[in-house]
Amino acid sequence: MSGNPEEETLLPNSFQEEEEQQETAYESSEKIVVVGIDESDNEDNWGRVPPFSWKKLWLFTGPGFLMSIAFLDPGNLEGDLQAGAIAGYSLLWLLMWATAMGLLIQLLSARLGVATGKHLAELCREEYPAWARIVLWIMAELALIGSDIQEVIGSAIAIRILSRGVVPLWAGVVITALDCFIFLFLENYGVRTLEAFFAVLIGVMAISFAWMFGEAKPSGKELLLGVLIPKLSSRTIQQAVGVVGCLIMPHNVFLHSALVQSRQVDRSKKGRVQEALNYYSIESTLALVVSFIINIFVTAVFAKGFYGSELANSIGLVNAGQYLEETYGGGLFPILYIWGIGLLAAGQSSTITGTYAGQFIMGGFLNLRLRKWMRALITRSCAIIPTMIVALLFDTSEGSLDILNEWLNVLQSVQIPFALIPLLYLVSKEQIMGTFRIGSVLKITSWLVAALVIVINGYLLTEFFSSEVNGPLFGAVVGAITAAYVAFLLYLIWRAVAFYLGKA
Repeated sequence: MSGNPEEETLLPNSFQEEEEQQETAYESSEKIVVVGIDESDNEDNWGRVPPFSWKKLWLFTGPGFLMSIAFLDPGNLEGDLQAGAIAGYSLLWLLMWATAMGLLIQLLSARLGVATGKHLAELCREEYPAWARIVLWIMAELALIGSDIQEVIGSAIAIRILSRGVVPLWAGVVITALDCFIFLFLENYGVRTLEAFFAVLIGVMAISFAWMFGEAKPSGKELLLGVLIPKLSSRTIQQAVGVVGCLIMPHNVFLHSALVQSRQVDRSKKGRVQEALNYYSIESTLALVVSFIINIFVTAVFAKGFYGSELANSIGLVNAGQYLEETYGGGLFPILYIWGIGLLAAGQSSTITGTYAGQFIMGGFLNLRLRKWMRALITRSCAIIPTMIVALLFDTSEGSLDILNEWLNVLQSVQIPFALIPLLYLVSKEQIMGTFRIGSVLKITSWLVAALVIVINGYLLTEFFSSEVNGPLFGAVVGAITAAYVAFLLYLIWRAVAFYLGKA
């Protein structure tokens, strides 16, 4: 500490004393030391933000692109293709605003991680009573497992496409499961090597889907109008809800707050913390702009090929490659394989980041200090075992996999409040954030965005259960679970409101 009394508000002493005794996202030796053009440690300038440096921006670039992979996972790609096939270009404006809402939430997650030096799972463990943090941990793990099943199945479908059906779904799951060894291998070479690997996969997705976009030649005018002019009808409301629901991933909120700690930031100096937040804001925005463009490519291809056709309502991740080939033909390099390569890159990148997120979630909530290979093995097993069961049970028809995907979307939707509400509660708390707590305008905006996301997903759940719940026994079970769910949700909201009113 430099002796400036204002610095005491940056980080509570209890955080500093416990930091070395508890599980952390990265060890000191693993963190990247950021060096720029102005490294003066003059105590008189402790609050001054150093001038912008392209070199520093490059060194801070990485966590945002890893975070952006959740916006490009197979679940999102399926949402894109269905939105394009059923609604044409009319929901592109919603995709843009949903991405913007996702960016706001992810920037708050990054703010929490940089300002406190701890990630969301760790802070939930410290701020909530034992029973509540156990429930939050279980919810986070369920969301992660649901997401991972979709991602692994997406990779397995891509492998089946590229092998022309020779490799069955269950074998594709086994192959995909081995990605944890790729993850462990790359981790040994440092954070930057891992980030470079993910950058390559994002590049593969961008090239593949841009190639498809070029082959399809969608209407530039209709695409631009779809982005700029809001349009929604009763026929496309289901796809609209899906577009928003797919982009806000619970495990990604936990993940980003941990990823930003891979850079060495002197949190005793306000200027250094603000500098890190500025660079992370720039690189996260750039990353989500790239993901938005890739999502547009996919939506536009399926809008051009299938909007208004008889196939529009039956297209899904399983049969999309076949329909693309029938519609656009083979060509020099068949579009079926281009789609398969892009889907494989999306599935592999998202499953590996899922392993990463699982380590932080389990380690943070339970304060586990295990070897990395052990944490990765446990995390991978939690997802692969149910995924293998799913692959064996549902590899019978396209319809069964679509039904499974609907249930997995519901599983993740119900978990969203249990990441958003703790995040907004924590970033508003001065005892946690010090001078970097969010102000009134950002607080109101963030809660409105969170409320909108929760309401949209609530609509999705209501529509789903109204059509799926049949029989008094099943209805009673769902009713009991819903009551417990709402009670815990109200507890989290009450705790946040009590804090705002000065009662906590």
